[in-house]
Amino acid sequence: MYRIVNIKTKVKVPPTKFGLNLEKAVKETLGENYEGKFDYRNGMGLAVTKINEIGEGKILPEDPSIHYPVTFEILTYKPEQHEIVIGDVIDNTEFGAFVRIGPLDGLVHVSQLMNDYVSFDEKNSIFLGKESKRTLKEGDSVRAKIISVAVSGGKENKIGLTMRQPGLGAIHWIEDEKKKAKKAAKSETKKK
Repeated sequence: MYRIVNIKTKVKVPPTKFGLNLEKAVKETLGENYEGKFDYRNGMGLAVTKINEIGEGKILPEDPSIHYPVTFEILTYKPEQHEIVIGDVIDNTEFGAFVRIGPLDGLVHVSQLMNDYVSFDEKNSIFLGKESKRTLKEGDSVRAKIISVAVSGGKENKIGLTMRQPGLGAIHWIEDEKKKAKKAAKSETKKK
């Protein structure tokens, strides 16, 4: 889930940024420290959006930087269990599809792709449903539900996804289902 988070901290502005105006120097330093980094409480830092307050800077012995107390806002993304997400398939492997959801990637295990027997065409990197004839290839947009989250802050983030519930799956599957339902509704009204 995306959210704006208020953070109160101290930031260490290095001498290389002393030529900039204070707010720009602080914002750049905060960006280097928080953007693209994962925090357990707030999630993945995406962008420092606003500096609310910059206190009086302090110079510490044997440290050329100036330390400022700062309050700022940052846009973050933290995946939450049971959240419905939309993303793109970035890689298909024999054990599942990797889906890019915002700044992180999740895995839809082959058992969670669809309610059908699924085969994997390794040559073309495509999943195929035996009875439904549904396909899933790299680049497809999908709607999925987060079923497990294990984030460590490093490269070992694990987000489990499912597409087996109604209203989930590749967007082209969902559109096909809507068309079929509309067609069925029209034929029902014609019968009456």
